[in-house]
Amino acid sequence: MPKKTKPSEVTNLSQLMSPATLKLLSASGSDFVQQIGMDVVRGVVLDVLTGRNLRDSTEVLTRRRIAALNLALVNLFLQGSTASDDFVNRLPGFATEILTRKHLTKTERWIAQWALGLTDKAFQNVLRDNPNALAEYRDRYVEACRDVIANHKRNHGELSGTLKMDSGVRAEINWLFLTYLLNAVGAETLAVRGSEKSAYGKLFEKLILGSLLHILGFKFVTSEQPEQPNRVFWLASRNEKRESDATLLYEAGKGVRFDIGFIGRGNPEISLDKVTRFEREISMGRSQWFMATIVIVDRIGVKSRIEESARDVNGTIVQMSAGYWPQQVVRELNRTLGFKHELLDMEHGAIENYLKRKLNAVPLGKFIESKSVQVSRRLAESKQEYLI
Repeated sequence: MPKKTKPSEVTNLSQLMSPATLKLLSASGSDFVQQIGMDVVRGVVLDVLTGRNLRDSTEVLTRRRIAALNLALVNLFLQGSTASDDFVNRLPGFATEILTRKHLTKTERWIAQWALGLTDKAFQNVLRDNPNALAEYRDRYVEACRDVIANHKRNHGELSGTLKMDSGVRAEINWLFLTYLLNAVGAETLAVRGSEKSAYGKLFEKLILGSLLHILGFKFVTSEQPEQPNRVFWLASRNEKRESDATLLYEAGKGVRFDIGFIGRGNPEISLDKVTRFEREISMGRSQWFMATIVIVDRIGVKSRIEESARDVNGTIVQMSAGYWPQQVVRELNRTLGFKHELLDMEHGAIENYLKRKLNAVPLGKFIESKSVQVSRRLAESKQEYLI
């Protein structure tokens, strides 16, 4: 619970939130792992490897975070109203002033945006990232809210009441209080969903690809170059321009680039972009090296031609919604590289238990912390056949 704040002391909206709430606002994928534990994460990875939807596994966590932040915003409005009787009327102007400051933290920016019914994406699209447009937006926002409230009051009457807590924090509520609060809750929900979709997606892209390749017997390498660059793989870093989410070197002159995304059938153009991006890369001086491409997505539409496009550039698209899709990856590796593995012809009924058993030995922690391998100049000069 934030300490009681005097009106003159409130310089940021974050002062009206508790430390626990502020930590919840900045939670990352790694925080997610700490929150639920590695055993639960391992279970989520198994779910995805056996065709279940990642979003089903993370939705409960997302809902918990949204619910907690919803209540935190109610508390923010109560704390602000206790500190100043004019808090709600001043809120749009206060939020606008905060957003014009330099060097805002993400937390400060988000809370101020929510107070104006905005998210990062709305700020980019509506205001075109122009802080000078904020004042005009604020005035139109306030006017729109007051027009809606006036119309609602004509049809349904006035609203009055008091919200109070055992601590003594209280606020007189009316339609304006609820309108600003609900707009903030709506913006917060959109922001959190967008943030978690990205955080969970990036986290599990690494974990799922790393787990699959480890189970298939390939050695995970980090930034240190392996003595024998064959039957090894590395994972892409989020902090640099990448070629693929994972790269596998099988033997001299042969390898596979993997790209994974939790993309539904409603986003076929994203999958197609992945395929054509690899096609361009192959045509820009790398055609002499046999680097097969496997793009892994959640699912694609029945009438989609993406699989056909992938075959045209020596690539394959694998759908995670298909039961036991890792076996399809193994069969593709067998077709392109001659790779042999016990999953190749395993009965479907035995695959889940096999994957569950093998997952116990997968070093998930190393994948979370991994950075991309950098092909050193020395290796590039001495072992040209391994360039990708």
